[in-house]
Amino acid sequence: TNMANKAIILLAVVLCAQAVFGVTIITKSQWGGRSPNGKSTLGNYLSYAVIHHTAGNYCSTRSACETQLRNIQSYHMDSLGWADIGYNFLIGGDGNVYEGRGWNVMGAHATNWNSKSIGISFLGNYNNDKINSAQIAAAKGLLADAVSRGQIVSGYTLYGHRQVGSTECPGTNIWNEIRTWANWKA
Repeated sequence: TNMANKAIILLAVVLCAQAVFGVTIITKSQWGGRSPNGKSTLGNYLSYAVIHHTAGNYCSTRSACETQLRNIQSYHMDSLGWADIGYNFLIGGDGNVYEGRGWNVMGAHATNWNSKSIGISFLGNYNNDKINSAQIAAAKGLLADAVSRGQIVSGYTLYGHRQVGSTECPGTNIWNEIRTWANWKA
């Protein structure tokens, strides 16, 4: 019974940790993603998180977002020849966080920055689309989760893709939002 009690306590700790950040990540297998053609390890205690938008279609339901994810993954793998979808995580207009490459796997999202950052992308084109409160909460929860698991340091620097590459990404509406976040740096 002592072993059973320890198992129950451990389960309670795990469930509470999930509840603290309120982040449920929909896994690649859950959204119908393909297995990667390869992986490079991404270290822990990184100093940067880079925010993107996909510049494609906005989605407001899980099923529409899953279709977008499969399309993006196919484009990244089949047209661009990448090993997998480029981002570590993606956030839909439905407020869900979707696993891209996931934790501790180097992304293909920002040239010269992939080995020192995690890449989080919002599904849609945020020059036109508006970021909603569920997406903001999901992104902040994901970043807090990244700190708690040691993927990024607590004093990490948050950048929009345009700060590390010549692009409009992550779109004007997300750009204006993230510049108000605590870890964003000019």
